[in-house]
Amino acid sequence: MAEYLAERGLVGSHGVVVLSDIARGRRVRIARRGATLLSFEVPSSRGAWNIADGYRDAGELDTRPSSRFAIMVPFANRIADARYVFDGEPHDLQPGVEGDSRAARHGFVRGVDFHVAELAADAQGARASFVTQAIRPGAHQGYPFAIDLAVNYTLDAAGLTIEAVMRNVGEHAAPCFFGWHPYFKLSDQPIEGWELQIPADSVVRTDEEFIPIAGEGARVPLSERPELDFRQWQKIGPRELNHAFVDLRCDTDGRARTRLRDPESGLAIAVWQPSGVMLAFTADTVTRDVRRSVALEPMESWADAFNRPDCADVIRLEPGAERRFSCGVEIEGP
Repeated sequence: MAEYLAERGLVGSHGVVVLSDIARGRRVRIARRGATLLSFEVPSSRGAWNIADGYRDAGELDTRPSSRFAIMVPFANRIADARYVFDGEPHDLQPGVEGDSRAARHGFVRGVDFHVAELAADAQGARASFVTQAIRPGAHQGYPFAIDLAVNYTLDAAGLTIEAVMRNVGEHAAPCFFGWHPYFKLSDQPIEGWELQIPADSVVRTDEEFIPIAGEGARVPLSERPELDFRQWQKIGPRELNHAFVDLRCDTDGRARTRLRDPESGLAIAVWQPSGVMLAFTADTVTRDVRRSVALEPMESWADAFNRPDCADVIRLEPGAERRFSCGVEIEGP
């Protein structure tokens, strides 16, 4: 019997791939629409448990409420007033839109049907590669750049790995970076009793629109915000989190691990990334199931990075250049 399987399926009319780790009882489903993870089943004391609070059906895949498990490229989170300047040129992502209706969030590929370029399994794991050339000049107002994007998923003994490969196929340098927007549900128990650990030394100060304030003042040592200090395990309790944590500390293998666990069930996960930002969100403003899951969002750079000089080197992608960013989920218990 094969240890890993990689198969195709459907959710409504949407094509999906299914990656299975037979030996460990783990299975993930990923839709072509947005290269969006829909479910991640793991063994638990209650049988198979889906730790992914993703889209439930084809209708949610179409409407994308709360950007569940969104792949965010060429920018993650928000761009202030949907405007930015790059190499001295101003750009408007929503020309003609005024007032409170202006908003640019989570990039351009959430509604894109990716092509499955690879679907394979062997003795080491199951893999699927999703690719798109949807980011092109003229396709998205205010973004006159050409980016080829591949999102590679691997399910193996270590857990689930997501690798984004961004390549500038245009003639000019482009601003571009990756983010992932997963929501995790460890049990049906209230999240107030779940415990969280984030290996960050600083938190980002934002305005009321969750845009980081300008300059170095946006970086606040957690010693000054003890109510947000999760460097040691803390129960989430009544706290409403929608905060970006920076200055991440890596383990000896070069991965910074944000950990979430439910003490009652024993189910525990680690979301890892090599660098960047970890945004923790307690789902207080989602369209359904408020505070029933926790979003742990690894991002390559900050919200509004297109407008921040301190992020310019990280997000700049020269013509012909390629950049990769990986993150993933490890199952640590029970």
